Amino acid sequence: MTAALLEAAVRVAGGRITAALAARFRDLDLAEEALADACIRALEAWPAAVPADPAAWLYRTAERAALDRLRRRQVRDRPQPDAPAPPPTVEERMADDSSLIPDERLRLIFVCCHPAIAANARAALTLRLVCGLSTAEIASAFLLPEATLAQRLVRAKRKIAEAGIGFEIPGPEHWPERLEAVLTTLEIAYAKAHEDGAGSGPHAGFAREVLSLSEIAARLMPAEPEVQAIAALVRYAEARRPARVDGDGVMIPLAEQDPALWDRAMIAAAEDYMGRALALSRARPRCLQAALHGAWCDRQHRGDPPPWRHLLALYNRLLLLRDDPVVRLNRAVVLAEVEGIEAALAAVEALPAGQMADFLPYQAARADLLRRAGRGDEALAAYDACLALSPPPAEARWLARQRDLIRA
Repeated sequence: MTAALLEAAVRVAGGRITAALAARFRDLDLAEEALADACIRALEAWPAAVPADPAAWLYRTAERAALDRLRRRQVRDRPQPDAPAPPPTVEERMADDSSLIPDERLRLIFVCCHPAIAANARAALTLRLVCGLSTAEIASAFLLPEATLAQRLVRAKRKIAEAGIGFEIPGPEHWPERLEAVLTTLEIAYAKAHEDGAGSGPHAGFAREVLSLSEIAARLMPAEPEVQAIAALVRYAEARRPARVDGDGVMIPLAEQDPALWDRAMIAAAEDYMGRALALSRARPRCLQAALHGAWCDRQHRGDPPPWRHLLALYNRLLLLRDDPVVRLNRAVVLAEVEGIEAALAAVEALPAGQMADFLPYQAARADLLRRAGRGDEALAAYDACLALSPPPAEARWLARQRDLIRA
């Protein structure tokens, strides 16, 4: 019971606690070590008395653990007088500046996307500290080997320590230089929630968080088209959640979902943000990504089949702005419906297989195309590769069902 409660508290608040400690002590390793100490103490103390607010208990205990570690370092290295009174906590400093970014989580994301950190590490560091994702999960999101991602995080931490980089709350004039990393963080956090169709995975809560954060960001930056677009995108995607799983708990692919089950109010909210985004720019990657989601959700109004040719045209435009393997993979799925299975398979086989071997959507798309092409043995191997990646339960049931259709 205690272990389950602790796991839930760390999953919900662990990233924010680590980020708050890092902001106060300016030592990322110390912050993570202190949270680990607090977790050990929780396992000892909570069986006797569970705290009313487990997250607050963990933060205060980790804070004391960090101070204890610092004092031990001082004694070990050289005698020094007692440490002065601690500076205001990051929560207190953020409360003073609440008019700048009126949400602790969003403020922490902006803080962690410091421009002095290498651009290719900012979002990764934020996902590690604020969202609490593991190194393996972040590496998978960026299609990188885990060791490579871990090295980036180590270098980012070293940069902060050696350069004495502060975690000050940025004013509005500094938001643009951090915006790309902030939006990437929101994208990946939502993707982690969305990858589980049943919404029962460890990161399911990210969906609600990103809906809230994207609303705040859109209000703070009304002239940024990609901010408006990401607010639209997550609402279009979240609107489809009621139709993503059938009565047996099996995932339903997007093209087979019943549009009548989609959330009309959520789609209407998405369309409001989409209108603002397109009024500002039609040639930004996230505007096109949101437009793709909007094209799917248009089916609720019209009752038409999926608009495959329109989707392909949007993907072709997106490739001119963001040519990456994930965009090409999604385009290949649409290509199958417009130009045929062989054209789609050729597009998938042209992707960097080594880089995408552990990326579930790649293996699932490839397996489906091989099945539809009549290449049964290869499809079976591809479905086995999918299931070896430990997909969420609803997705695993669908993949197993598709594999069993071939065996039958």
